[in-house]
Amino acid sequence: MLRTVNRVVTGIVGLLLLVLGGSVLAVGLGAPPPSWWIHDGRDDVLLSRAERTRWQDEAWWWPTVLAVLAVLVVLALWWLTAVLRRRRLAEVLVDTGDGAGALLRGRALESVLSGEANAMDGVERAHVHLTGRRLAPETRVRLLLEPHVEPGTALSELTSRALAHARDSAGLASLPAEVRLRAAKHRAERVS
Repeated sequence: MLRTVNRVVTGIVGLLLLVLGGSVLAVGLGAPPPSWWIHDGRDDVLLSRAERTRWQDEAWWWPTVLAVLAVLVVLALWWLTAVLRRRRLAEVLVDTGDGAGALLRGRALESVLSGEANAMDGVERAHVHLTGRRLAPETRVRLLLEPHVEPGTALSELTSRALAHARDSAGLASLPAEVRLRAAKHRAERVS
């Protein structure tokens, strides 16, 4: 959901900036200005001297301008860190027992967990994502269950088999998991 909102907002802002920038460029190169354009023509300036100095003597003007710009900068930095932040765990540090450690690729552990969960009876499809830190990974598991499977049984089997195997093989003290279960919906078929 957040990814979709991010893409839509980025697309709308990009489209608006493209239209505005293209209009400025076209008018600057001599094209007739569009009907919604705020200036008269090619030689008109964006802000006249009167417009630039209109609020200069007001006490609230500069603090307001600076506050709005600071909020915009903070929002832009927040958005940038949200976009660049990794959602998946790239690697897990495995204790080898000899004082050194080994790095296990997060995708490899996800793949093994997903394969073992898919092999469980009554699981139609499984998706596994690792989150957290290298020393304390966490899992997010989504299981699509066939209609005949009880959710409690599937959850018990997942925790006792797949998650326990992953935790033990990686030498982790714990492997917290957020599990989302969903029932598969099959279309009714005509039997003759």
